[in-house]
Amino acid sequence: MTYLLPRGGRFVEMGKTDIRDADEVAARWPGVAYGAFDLWEAGPERLGELLREIVSLFRDGVLALAPIRTWDVRQGREALRYLREGRNTGKLVLTVPAPLGSHGTVVVTGGTGGLGALFARHLATAYGARRLLLLSRSGPEAGGAAELVAELAGSGCEARVVACDVSDREQLAAALGALEHPVTAVVHTAGVLDDGVVESLTPERVAAVMRPKADAAWHLHELTAGADLSAFVVFSSVASLMGSPGQANYAAANASLDALAAVRRAAGLPAVSLAWGLWSEAAGMAASLDEAELARLERMGMKALTAESGLALFDQALGADAPVVVPVLLETAALRSQARAGMLPPLLRGLVRLPAARGDDAGAAALARRLAEAPEADRERIVLELVQSQVASVLGHASAASVDPERAFKDLGFDSLSAVELRNRLTRATGVRLPATVVFDHPSPAAVARHLLPGMAPGGAAAPRSEEEEIRALLASIPVDRLRKAGLLTTLRELADGDLPAPDAEEAEAASFDDMDAEALIRMAQEDLA
Repeated sequence: MTYLLPRGGRFVEMGKTDIRDADEVAARWPGVAYGAFDLWEAGPERLGELLREIVSLFRDGVLALAPIRTWDVRQGREALRYLREGRNTGKLVLTVPAPLGSHGTVVVTGGTGGLGALFARHLATAYGARRLLLLSRSGPEAGGAAELVAELAGSGCEARVVACDVSDREQLAAALGALEHPVTAVVHTAGVLDDGVVESLTPERVAAVMRPKADAAWHLHELTAGADLSAFVVFSSVASLMGSPGQANYAAANASLDALAAVRRAAGLPAVSLAWGLWSEAAGMAASLDEAELARLERMGMKALTAESGLALFDQALGADAPVVVPVLLETAALRSQARAGMLPPLLRGLVRLPAARGDDAGAAALARRLAEAPEADRERIVLELVQSQVASVLGHASAASVDPERAFKDLGFDSLSAVELRNRLTRATGVRLPATVVFDHPSPAAVARHLLPGMAPGGAAAPRSEEEEIRALLASIPVDRLRKAGLLTTLRELADGDLPAPDAEEAEAASFDDMDAEALIRMAQEDLA
């Protein structure tokens, strides 16, 4: 006791697990009086006075409440284990999930878009939402908005459509502030696509995708801080977890939603980020994708979600106690194909089993052995068949025979993303390191096969590129913004128009390609292109 109260005073301990003998305490610590008592001994009147005094101390800030940590009732076992181990300070409280949308107003961003309208109907019919605030940039002027409101009214749901840029905090605050009934749930479906390879992305293109996803979600998080929400659902993408060709900006935006959901859950707030797979053309942003882009995403091993399957996964996801849930439909056949090509994302590798590779019987080693055993006259055909097979896989064709070897990649339907995918596939299949520009430098399957053959033939090495090919590859590898900042973009445009002066004698006698500066390279390109 002398350690606890070295300068005197009173010490009160709550609990009856270690009641002591008053005489023993007085003998051991002279001057210390010890007594155990039960609060009920004070009587109801005195207890009332004590409680009023304690409430007053809390109200005046003299006393502070002990920390409260909440656990979803579905985590009851984990909460009791945490309590048993003595790891908590304060109180542990089990919470019961409130019904989504039964009281107050449910806010749906992107509410008049494909997914927004789909889930607005689902909230009204399956969850009994009586009031919906549908936010979109076009508002009541959006196509089908009036029909949607009328349909929801028929389900007993009052829907209000408001024009609002949810990435603008002031606009969003005004829309939420005008509500007669408090916000009780948020479903954030808004988003845009602006796909392209990393080198083509500009700050503007990144910001255009980040604003309606990340900025809007953060504004919703802040503006509903004082609301008693039953759900805070954000629509993310599986691209944030395992990547997607040409969607670096989209993956980053959705990863921020996943992180926000984790932060909210750690703070005891409701949140779930749904990392959706590909939706069908009838719903979601997939409607803006062309056939090649859709085929590319499906080759990653995910079957497109229909409205019916997507809504069923949504219901299951809300029942899962996790900050991030991945509602996707996986195609095992496509996953195996990706695994054989060495293209399967790490996140999915545990879902597919393939026979173990055996020495030279696998991949590039088997191809090299086949070329070594084949007559020289047959080697180009073997490599061409490989290229055709990989082109067919990239384009989603059933057979390599459908690929015309002399037809230009552009005419076959290739874009920059397809070109990168083909380069990756060929590199893994052949073991030959290829530049990202191989499809542009060798613009047909037959041309690529001829380029590959020297590096794959027994004892062969990759054929050196010409100076023109080196220059083209070099220029193609430099982002436009970097050329602009270096002051070379104007020079290149003049080069295309043929306005640059001829090189002087000193530059013409440059010892090698490596000795030339940027201006000399540009002038050499002008000569070669003339």
